[in-house]
Amino acid sequence: MTRRFKVLALLTVLLVCAGSLVAVWARPDDEPVTILGPWTDDQEKQFKELLDGFGIPFEYQGTAAQREVLLSKVQSGEPPDIAIMPGVGELAEYAEQQRLKPLNGYYEEEEYGSPWNAASTRRGHVYWVPVKADLKSIVWYREGNKPANSPAPMESWCIGMGEDGASGWPGSDWIEDLVLQREGPGVYGKWARGDDDVKWTGNAVRTAWEAWAGLLQQNRKAAEHALLTDHRGDPERNGLLFEGRDGCTLEHQGSFARSFYRGERKHARLKDSAPLLPGGPYSVRAHQVTGDFAALFSSSPRALDLIKRLASRKGQQEWAKTADVFSANRQVRPKDGPAERDIAKRLTGDVPLCLDASDVMAPAVRDAFYEAVLLTIARAAADEDLDIRGLLEDVQQVQEAQPSRHAAPRTVCST
Repeated sequence: MTRRFKVLALLTVLLVCAGSLVAVWARPDDEPVTILGPWTDDQEKQFKELLDGFGIPFEYQGTAAQREVLLSKVQSGEPPDIAIMPGVGELAEYAEQQRLKPLNGYYEEEEYGSPWNAASTRRGHVYWVPVKADLKSIVWYREGNKPANSPAPMESWCIGMGEDGASGWPGSDWIEDLVLQREGPGVYGKWARGDDDVKWTGNAVRTAWEAWAGLLQQNRKAAEHALLTDHRGDPERNGLLFEGRDGCTLEHQGSFARSFYRGERKHARLKDSAPLLPGGPYSVRAHQVTGDFAALFSSSPRALDLIKRLASRKGQQEWAKTADVFSANRQVRPKDGPAERDIAKRLTGDVPLCLDASDVMAPAVRDAFYEAVLLTIARAAADEDLDIRGLLEDVQQVQEAQPSRHAAPRTVCST
C-alpha cells in the first residue's frame, strides 16, 4: 500500500453542491508525521531520540540529497509533512508556490533575533523556523598551533570540495567570506538577495573571486588534491585537519566541523577567518552563519505541534544537549568546552551575523555558483586560464533568467 493511498484513501465524502461533485479527503488521526531532514548516521539517531521524547509518532528520512528527494516527493504529490533544510532560498520558492503553511506566532521569535527570524517572503509571513545553527567565518587549527594574523599560503590549508549532495559549496564559503569581510554586510546582503546593484560581474564579487583564485594558483598540486577530496576527510579518521595531509594546519570550515574531528575534537581550536583570508589581513566585519530550517508542507495538527516543540526553548536545549549542536535561540546554551564557548560567544556577540549567501540564493543561481567554483579550482589545478569574468557572466545570466525575484529573507544580516 503506497503512502499516498494510506494518506488519501481514507474517507471520501461525496457532496453534491451546485450541480458539481466535490471530493473531500480526510487524513487518519493515527498517521505519523513524516519528516525529511539532513541528518544521517549518529546525528540521525540523536535527532530521533529527541523526537521520541515529544511523544508524537513520526517517520524520519535523512539524506544528503535533500533537494532532489524533496522535489521528487513534491512533484509526485507526496511531500513530507515537514522538511528541514539549510537552503532558505529553496524553501522560499515553495512558499511562493503556496506549498508551505505560515508559522507566524508558533515559536518565540524574540528569543531568536535577526537574521534568524526575518520574515521569509514579501508577503510578510514566516514559513520556516531555525532548529539548528552553525557559525562560519572561522578557521580551525590544532591546539598549540595558533596561526599568525596574516594570510596563509595554499599548502597550509586543509581543503576538500567533495560532498554527497552538492560538491563545491566549501569553495563558495571562501568567496562569500571574502565578499563579507572586504565589502561589509550591506553589499553582501544585496548580493545574496540578487539585488540589481550588486552583480556577479561587479567589482565586489569579482575581486573576491580573484583573491581566492590567486590562493589556488599558488600550489597546483594542492588545488588538485582539494578538488578530489571530501570535505569531511577519510570516514575512518578524524577529519582533514587532523589527518595533516602534506602538513596542512588550517581549515576554513563551519562549527559543524567538530563532528568530523571525532576523537580529536577536544584538541580543535578556532579563530576568526578575516586575518587569514587571501589578500588580507582584513578586519572582522561580520560572521557568516548557516542553519537548518523546518518548514511545514501539510495542515496536520500533529506536524505543527512537532515543529512548535522542536523550536521551543525546551526542545532546542534538549537538542543541544543530546547532539552537542548549537541553537539560534539565544536562551539556549551549548555544552561547555573551549571551542564551544568561542562559538557561542560569536553567535551571540555584537558582530553582525549574515546568513550564508548561497543558502539564500535561488536554487538555480546557487547551483551555477557551485559549478563556477569547481571550474575555477579545476582550471587552477590544470594550470589553465581561469576566465573568472566569463564564469561570473554565466552565473549572472542564470540569475537574470529567473522568472521572478525569489522571496528571499528581507534581512540577510543582523544589524
